[in-house]
Amino acid sequence: MKPRTPSARVRNVAVTDDGRVIRLLPPAVRAAMAFKHVDAPGDRCGKCDSTFIAYEPAFVHCYCCGNLARIAGASLLAQELFEMRSGLRLAS
Repeated sequence: MKPRTPSARVRNVAVTDDGRVIRLLPPAVRAAMAFKHVDAPGDRCGKCDSTFIAYEPAFVHCYCCGNLARIAGASLLAQELFEMRSGLRLAS
């Protein structure tokens, strides 16, 4: 049996000093992810420039185009509680 050569996915990781594996992303993917996250929520939608937006604990929701921009560093647990308490998600 001949040895297996590493695939492209194996080469896209880095190991830190404490042994954690970090996945390295191509620049195009990183740029697309940066578009989805908002450092500081503004007063306009980043996609359609509309002012008809709502602030949720972890997202800025545009009512005009439906875009959801994630607020960087915001708690997803707070977002989940917000959705359950406002009836947007059924509790399981």
